[in-house]
Amino acid sequence: MSPTFRALSIRNYRIYAMGALVSNIGTWMQRVAQDWLILQLTHSGTALGITTGLQLLPALLFSPIAGVVADRVPKRTVLRCTQAAMAIPAAILGALAVTGVVQAWHVYVLAFVFGIGTAFDAPARQSFVVEMVGKDDLPNAVGLNSASFNSARMIGPALAGVLIAALGSGVRATGWVILVNAISYAAVFISLHLLDGSRLRPSPVTGTRKRAVRDGVTYVRSRPDLILILICVFFVGTFGMNFQMTSALMTTEVFHKGAGAYGLLASIMAVGSLAGALLAARRTRPRLAFVVLAGASFSVVEIVAGLMPGYVLFAAVLPLLGLCALTMITSANAMIQMTSSPMMRGRVAALYLMIFMGGTPLGAPLIGWVGDSYGARWMLIGGGVVSLIGITTATLWYVRRQGMNRGELRTAARDIRWGNARRENLHGVQVDR
Repeated sequence: MSPTFRALSIRNYRIYAMGALVSNIGTWMQRVAQDWLILQLTHSGTALGITTGLQLLPALLFSPIAGVVADRVPKRTVLRCTQAAMAIPAAILGALAVTGVVQAWHVYVLAFVFGIGTAFDAPARQSFVVEMVGKDDLPNAVGLNSASFNSARMIGPALAGVLIAALGSGVRATGWVILVNAISYAAVFISLHLLDGSRLRPSPVTGTRKRAVRDGVTYVRSRPDLILILICVFFVGTFGMNFQMTSALMTTEVFHKGAGAYGLLASIMAVGSLAGALLAARRTRPRLAFVVLAGASFSVVEIVAGLMPGYVLFAAVLPLLGLCALTMITSANAMIQMTSSPMMRGRVAALYLMIFMGGTPLGAPLIGWVGDSYGARWMLIGGGVVSLIGITTATLWYVRRQGMNRGELRTAARDIRWGNARRENLHGVQVDR
C-alpha cells in the first residue's frame, strides 16, 4: 500500500474512517445550512458570529473536563455517548426549521447544546486514533483523518448548497439538510460497534486525582514547544479561521451571489485542505517549524484573499489558504499527540482543542462586528494581520526562551527540522533529527 494510505491497512482504523467520513459529510452540510438559516432569519453578520461563537463556546468551557473524561473512561464508550449528544440537537433544529417555527434564539441555544457534545467528542476522538493504529502510524492516521475531514468538506458544502437551492433556498430547505446530518451520526455508531476490541491498544487509565486538570496544565507549561504550538493555534483559530462567516458574507455582500455559490467556495477551499492533509500523511515525523511557517503563510494568504476584487479570483486563492491551514493543523495535532506522555495525551489534546476551537467564541463575534461595521473584506484582512503578529511574537519568545544563537537559528530555518531548539529542553521527549 502507498505510504500515504498505510494506516488504512489496519482493519479497525479502516472501519472507523469510513464511518467518520459519512458523519463528516453530514457535519459540513449542517454548517452551511445553519449559517444560511441564521442569515435568512436575521440578515446579520453579527448574528452569524454569535451563532458560531456559541457553538464553539463549550470547547472553551468544558474541554479541560472532557480531557480528563477521555483519560479516565474508555474512549469508545465516550464516543458512543457524544454521537447521541450531537445527533439530538441537530434533529431538533432540523425539525424546527422544516416546520417553519424556528427563531434565531432556537438556533443560538441548539448551537450551544450541539457544541457541548462536540467538546466532549473531540479529545476522545483524537486520542482514540493512537489506540487503533499505534504510535508508528499515528502521523499517517492524523493526516488521513484530515484528508477525510476535508474530502467531506468538499462534498458536504456543495451538496448542501445544491439541496438548499433545489428546495427553495428558504428556512425549510435548511431544515431538511440539517436533518440529514442528524441521521449521519448512525454511521459512527455502526463503525464503533464493528471494531475488534482485542486489536485496540488502550492508553493507561489515570487514577482519580483531584488535580487532574491542573496536572495537565502544569505539564504543558513545562514544554516550551507545546506552548508555541498552542499560541500559534490560538491566533489562527481565533482570528483567522472564521471561514463560515467570511465566506458567507463575501458571497452575499461583496459578490452578491446565493447559496450555491457559497457552498462552492467551501468545496474549493477544501481542495487545498485535502492536498495539505495528504502531504502531511506522507511525513513520518511532525516538525515544529511546519506549524510556525504554515501559520505565518496562512496569515499572509488570508490578507491577499481579502484584497481579491472578484468572485473568481477570490475562489482561486482559497485552495492555497486551505493548504496552509491544514499543514499547520495536522502538524500541530500530530506533534502534540506524538510528543505527549500517554497518560497526559487526552488532557493535552483537550487543551489544544480548547484553545483552537474555544478561541472562536472570543473572535467570531468580533470578526462579525468588523464585517458589519467595515465590510466583509476587513474580516479577512484584519484576521490575517492579527494572526501574523501573534505568530511572529510567539516565535520570537520561543527563540529567546530556548537561547538559540544565530547559527542554530539558520540551521533550524534551513532544515525545517525544528523539533525543538535544544534537545535537553525536551523534558524527556525524544525528537529525531
